[in-house]
Parts: sequence; C-alpha cells; structure tokens
Amino acid sequence: MADADTGTAATESGLDSAVIERAAERAGVDERDLCDALVVLHADLIGRHGRFERTVDYVTVDGTRAYRVADDTWDELLGEFEFESAVADAARHAHTEQAKLLFAASVRGDDNFDDESGVVIGIDTAEQF
Repeated sequence: MADADTGTAATESGLDSAVIERAAERAGVDERDLCDALVVLHADLIGRHGRFERTVDYVTVDGTRAYRVADDTWDELLGEFEFESAVADAARHAHTEQAKLLFAASVRGDDNFDDESGVVIGIDTAEQF
C-alpha cells in the first residue's frame, strides 16, 4: 500500500506510486529509501532535459517526459550519487518501467526497450527554465 512518502515521491518524480512500489518490492529495498533516492534523482534530472532532448528519443504524456537512454547513461548518473546498490538498481528499474508505460501510452504506441533504459522527468518544471 502506498504511503505518504510514495505519494510524495510519485508527485515529485513523475513516476506512478504503483511503479515505485513494484520496484522496491522487486529489489527488496525499503520503499522509503527508494522514494528518497527518486526525489534526489529527479531534482538532478530536471537540469538534464535539454541534453536528453537533443540526444535521445523521447515522448511526452500528460506532463511527463520519458526518454529512452543507453544503460551507460544510468551508470554515469548513478555514479554521481552514493545510493546503496539495491536502491540504485530499483531507481533505474522504476524509471525504465515508467518510461516503457509512457512510450506505450503515447501516440506512437512504442515500448520497445531492447537494450535500453528509461528516464522519466516531469516537464512542467523544465518549461519554467
């Protein structure tokens, strides 16, 4: 069941509460630890919209942008933080699952992420920059 931390993380990160809950459960991590990591990551990701828009495929659905990125993008991103390994993996999986859902829900109807990961960022904040 989603708690206040999950709801807040979902609101701040652009990820669905159910996606966060599944990622935490699959990785065997505390949901609160994952939520904390997702909020920190989202704050950093907001500044990367321009770079992602210029370099990778993306869709926008309901005020949230999903980017299809190479796995090494996540390695680089997570290397900037000191998250526990399982929490970092759960964050990557949550973003990738949400990105797949957004690509599938887009007018393109494409959720093909063969060797790629996903990054999800709310765009309402980015549009202000």
